[in-house]
Amino acid sequence: MTLKRNILLAGAVLMASAGLAQAEMMATTVNDLNVRAGPGPQYPSVGLATRGSTAVLDGCIEGSRWCRVDVNGMRGWVYADYLQVDHGGSSVIVEQHRTEIGVPSVTYESTASVVPAEPQPAPGDELLGPVGSVETITPPETVRTYIDTNPGETVQLGGDVVVGAEVPADVTFQTIPDYEYRYTRINDRPVLVDPGTRRIVYVYQ
Repeated sequence: MTLKRNILLAGAVLMASAGLAQAEMMATTVNDLNVRAGPGPQYPSVGLATRGSTAVLDGCIEGSRWCRVDVNGMRGWVYADYLQVDHGGSSVIVEQHRTEIGVPSVTYESTASVVPAEPQPAPGDELLGPVGSVETITPPETVRTYIDTNPGETVQLGGDVVVGAEVPADVTFQTIPDYEYRYTRINDRPVLVDPGTRRIVYVYQ
C-alpha cells in the first residue's frame, strides 16, 4: 500500500513538473508601445499595445533587447525594457532580470526584403523612459512654424516616441519664444516636452 502510494505521489510530482515546464511566461507592458513585425524599429508596426496589457512572452534574442510576444491578439516584437514579469512576488523589468527569471532565447530569420536587426537595439542604446500621465495639449500653429524654421539636431533614442514618455536627462531642449513647453527632435520626429517632468506632451506627425 505504501509502495503504491509512493508511486502515485511520484507520478503526481512528475506531472506537476511537466506542467510547470510548459507554463507560458506572462508579462505586462509598462509603456504604450508598437508591436513590430520584426526585431527592430525598421520593421513595420502590427499594432499598438497599451500600457498594462498582458502579453505571453516567447523569449528574447540573445544579445539584443528585442523579445517576441503575443499581446492583445497581435504577435510580434517589443523591447525587453518595456516588459515586466512577476518574480518572487515583485514586478521586475525583463531586460534587467533575464537570467534570474529564465527568459528563453529565440531567433529571427527574415524572409522579407527588410534589413535584419543588429544585435544591439536601434536607433540607439539609450531608451526613452516609461510613459507617465500628462495633460493633453494642442499647440498653436506658431509653434510648428518656429520648429520648421529652427529644425535643430535630431537625437537618436531607442523605444517608441509617444506622448508621456520620459526623455533622458542628457538630451537638451530648445526654448520656444513665449511658450511654456520646450522642443527637441527625437528619431527625426519633432516633439514638445514639459521641461519640469521631461515628459513628451505632443508628437508632430
